[in-house]
Amino acid sequence: MIALYNNKRWKLSSYVIALVLILPMLVMLVGSVSASTKLFSHLWQTVLPSYLANTLLLAFWVVLLALFFGVLSASIITQTNIVFKQYLRWLLLLPLSMPAYLVAYLYTDLFDYAGPVQRILRSWFDWQTPNDYWFFDIRTLPGAALMLALVLFPYVYMLTRGALEHQDQNLFRASRLLGLTAKQSFFSVALPLARPAIAVSASLVLMETLADFATVQYFSVNTLTTAIYDTWLGYGDLAAANTLASILVLIILFVVLAEQRSRSGVTHQSARPSLKRELIQLSVGQQLLASLFCWSLVVSGFLLPIVLLIIMAVQYSDITQLSALILTGMNSLKISFFAATTAVFIALLLGLYQRLHTDKYRKIPLQVSGFGYAVPGTVLAMAMLSTLGPLDHWLNRAGELLGFSAPGLILSGSLFAIVFALVVRFSAIANGTITSGITQIPQSLDYAPASLGVNLLGSITKVHLPILTPTILMAWLLVFVEAMKELPAVLLLRPFNFETLSSQIYQLISNEMLEQGALGAILIVLFGLLPIVLLNKNKERV
Repeated sequence: MIALYNNKRWKLSSYVIALVLILPMLVMLVGSVSASTKLFSHLWQTVLPSYLANTLLLAFWVVLLALFFGVLSASIITQTNIVFKQYLRWLLLLPLSMPAYLVAYLYTDLFDYAGPVQRILRSWFDWQTPNDYWFFDIRTLPGAALMLALVLFPYVYMLTRGALEHQDQNLFRASRLLGLTAKQSFFSVALPLARPAIAVSASLVLMETLADFATVQYFSVNTLTTAIYDTWLGYGDLAAANTLASILVLIILFVVLAEQRSRSGVTHQSARPSLKRELIQLSVGQQLLASLFCWSLVVSGFLLPIVLLIIMAVQYSDITQLSALILTGMNSLKISFFAATTAVFIALLLGLYQRLHTDKYRKIPLQVSGFGYAVPGTVLAMAMLSTLGPLDHWLNRAGELLGFSAPGLILSGSLFAIVFALVVRFSAIANGTITSGITQIPQSLDYAPASLGVNLLGSITKVHLPILTPTILMAWLLVFVEAMKELPAVLLLRPFNFETLSSQIYQLISNEMLEQGALGAILIVLFGLLPIVLLNKNKERV
């Protein structure tokens, strides 16, 4: 890593931005420590232990299922000669575009007692009442875990596949010479080498599970996220909600530190690995089982839900729904545009600061600014209310003292709060993408402008930004799509009479009326497909 410039304003602005992004979390944590409420004590003595147990149990099952789905599918794609591999390789990423609460509603509608599956079974076997037969209940904790795992396993699949594809095949040849079979080499060499990638993916799945709100609430599975939501909106006790949110943050912090510790001391492979691999040749029966497994993940995680949404849209859509969709769609586009643009600008500022500045601690602002990704949207909303609410009251009192009319809730009651929360939540995505692009720039291009007398601004605008343009577009698109899908923070922070696609669909799902919002749900899924398609194209070029 090199350092060329010593601009004090750049240094100050970088640290100030990092502090602003982490400030809501600090305010919330301080408030939770100083708060002592009867409501929290009551919750702790009654329902909170069961909520905590449900949270941990749900996280365990989701991670376990996601690891099973993701590692096994990645192993099949990279290590075997499965048919249609070129299609399955990217089709297995598609469930990532599906919000879990959509999948949960669609499968509930499909398999519930009044759904088509049970109606058909009753007509075939002449069953009259539920006492005549047994059928699994999908609206349970295991059902919620399965729904979440179906849309989150692509994290595990994508990272594990990448790790397996870039392993040095000379290691496997050496293990074969030592007498190991292909199967033994895979379990003794390939999987241990892929452990860091598997650990990272498992931590991502765990954080997404802990952040989920809509799925567990729809399935009536009480977790810490639903407890935070109910404590604030149901009881109006922000202090108790902050305390619950702090507990969730501490759990996530423990997970992040444990994951980082698990990867400490891991060494890289050789700089010039041999990537030419010998695939395991599957028999006809093995081909059938492997194909059935992979295609069932694609169908259950994406194809079946999107087909059900299309059928709903065709049957129930009308002009009134289309006009409402345009309004909520514009709201979603507005806040996602501002959030993505702001997050990418901050990522460029901090990423280039880390690359080009002489500050000894120049890595700190970038690392601090990305902490928000590990924080669930519900917790982040609590942090925003704890920070912006008092600031609004202070501004109102200051305005009145100066003889002006009170401006109202200009921060906590406006779109500013939503955009701010989205920037804090997804800055890590922009940071990671931009930093990855910056590391690909040769160091000679950092030295060349300085040696020619070009100042900092000229070097960035004429050299770095043109090279980073594709990376900037990818980072912007990733944050934009995630902001479009964000639900908990939008639900808690949105102004009155303001709906986005995600909040509108959630309201319709809560009222068992998703058919009325099928077009909006399809639109969210289509936006979610964009980065998957672009990422797949980039991978194919490599």
